[in-house]
Formats: sequence, structure tokens, C-alpha cells
Amino acid sequence: MSSAASQTAEIDGRRRALITVSVMLASIMSSLDTTIANVALPRIQGPRIQGSVSATQDQMAWVLTSYIVAAAIMTPLSGWLAGQIGRKRVFLYSVVGFTVASMLCGVAQSLPQIVLARLVQGLCGAALVPLSQAVLLDINPPARHARAMAVWVMGVTLGPIIGPALGGWLTENYNWRWVFYINVPFGILAFLGILSFLAEATIRKSRFDFFGFTALSVGVAAFQIMLECSFSSSVPFCSRRWRYCPHCCRICSIIPS
Repeated sequence: MSSAASQTAEIDGRRRALITVSVMLASIMSSLDTTIANVALPRIQGPRIQGSVSATQDQMAWVLTSYIVAAAIMTPLSGWLAGQIGRKRVFLYSVVGFTVASMLCGVAQSLPQIVLARLVQGLCGAALVPLSQAVLLDINPPARHARAMAVWVMGVTLGPIIGPALGGWLTENYNWRWVFYINVPFGILAFLGILSFLAEATIRKSRFDFFGFTALSVGVAAFQIMLECSFSSSVPFCSRRWRYCPHCCRICSIIPS
């Protein structure tokens, strides 16, 4: 506790502001991608538009679903990874992975490519929001925690709010691929800021419930597949036996245990 307090005291106002801007850029970038691609789906789907991916509306829903499911699965693991290898390293690896995955989404030429890139994007971006909150609490003294959390909440909620408007503007004026390319400059700025100004936190190794994590991952993925397939008729593996598969519910039922 005393070491954390001493580290907070050593951070001056200018450095604290630069760290805040850097981590909030990464956090906004991650939350933005939960909604920014929604309005671009018709352009990605349309077969008559240059650079589009030929796919049905049901199939294009996986562009959104893959990101959300991957982020939900990876979020519980982010805290444990920060304790094993250090918060700064996890932050940097996540920003790099998210930025590269955004670039891959932009250059994708087929539906499997963009869904796989979105899956990687969700896995890498899952740690950005919770770790940004932890960083803001660490670099600010207790008297400033309320103000720091107000900044954090504003950034996290700003992304999903401006996502559809920004995505629509980029799609109409440029190309649907810029919905993903927009992350690249912000990712580079966030990486450089975190690398330059954020100090490594104390590493606290702990045990991790891998069985529970595996059960959660399989359960969330299986449940989401069941829901997607129950309303879809054009996805190849969504046959009738998948639509109301009771095994998905059985898998999900072991999560609380």
C-alpha cells in the first residue's frame, strides 16, 4: 500500500495527464468498436459495391457477434495476465494486437477473414477497458479517484454513443474499410504514450481457475451460437439440430459451479 502511494506521489501533473490521455485513447478505441461497425454492415455485405464482401445479412451478423463474444470471454483473464507478466506489458500487447487486427479487418476480402480478424480484435481489446480503470486509480491519489472515475466513465460511454454516427460518416464519405482503419492512428498514439509514460505496476502472481474460465468460454460461445442459429437459415453450420441444441444449455448450466 505504501509503495503504491509513493508511486502516486512521484507522478507529476503533466505525466498524469499524458498517461490519462493514452489509456483513455485505448479504452475509447475498444468501446467504439462495439457499435461503429453496425451501420457499415450493409456496405460490407452489398455485392454491387466495390470492395464489399459478398455475404447474406444473417452471415454478416457474425462480424458483430465475434467481437462481442471474444471480448466477453477474454475480459476475466485480463486481470490475471496483468498479475503474471505486468500491467504495462498486457496493455502494450493488447493495443498492438487490437491495432493490427483493425488493419486486418480493413484489408479483409472475405467473410471468414473479417470474422477472424474481429475475433482477434475482441480478444486483444478486452483488457483495455478494465486495465485503463486500474491505471487511473493507481496514478491518482484517493482524493482524486472520483474525478478519475468520472473521466473513465465518460470515455467508456462516449465510444458506443458516437460509434454509429462516426461509422456512418466514414462509410458514406470514404469507405466501409475506414471504419476499421480509424483505429490505427489512435492505436499508435496510445501505444507510444503508454510505452513512454506509464510505469510498470507491481507483479502479483496468483492462481487462476482455468476450469471455470474454460466452462465460461465454451458456455458463452455455445449459447451465442445457439441464439444466432435459432434465427438464421443461411449460415452453413446452422442446421436444424443446432438451432435448439440442448447440449448448449447444459454447457452453460455448469458455469455457476
